[in-house]
Amino acid sequence: MRKIVLLSQLFWLSSLCAQTPVIIQKPILWNAEREQLSLDYLKSRHGIVQQKAVIKPTMVVVHWTANNSVQATFNTFNPVLLPGRPELTKASPLNVSSQYVIDRDGTIYQFLPDTVFARHTIGLNYCAIGIENIGGDKYPLTDKQLLANEALIRQLKSKYPIDFVIGHHEYKTFRKTKYWRETDSNYITSKSDPGDDFMIKLRRRLIDLNLLSL
Repeated sequence: MRKIVLLSQLFWLSSLCAQTPVIIQKPILWNAEREQLSLDYLKSRHGIVQQKAVIKPTMVVVHWTANNSVQATFNTFNPVLLPGRPELTKASPLNVSSQYVIDRDGTIYQFLPDTVFARHTIGLNYCAIGIENIGGDKYPLTDKQLLANEALIRQLKSKYPIDFVIGHHEYKTFRKTKYWRETDSNYITSKSDPGDDFMIKLRRRLIDLNLLSL
């Protein structure tokens, strides 16, 4: 009987820890220029006119960075202007970014506040929180990252009306839905991150949240 009680307590504690992850603040540059470019993006790409570059989160998009370093990712996202990448700069000079980055050991870093606009997913930035994971084809995402994504998403779900959790490679499935807001129907890029395997594992761990699917 005592063993059963102890196991129940351990399960409760692990569940509690999963819902309250430690998050390290590592803010990227946010200045008047980035704010204005974000407002311009909201207007020109999403057809949304606002006074502040904020979002109302109803979705989480999971990515991978295609590199092996949090600092390299920070260095990529920190500049206001997007260097190179003509397939993206034609739409806006605003640099890409995300609200969160998860290192390979499961450490969670916050680059931007939850409700501040980030350019990370075509057609869905206005409602989506982005979670980048350090890794890629050459560096498969880890079990510790899986657990960290679960914990972070559970926390976000407790704060916001999150209906969807999708992989970046799945974003085009929203094109013919009410959620899609992209003014140029030809503005599409091909993505493979973070892959079906990772998303299947993540959704299994989040099944109790009763998230929606298309």
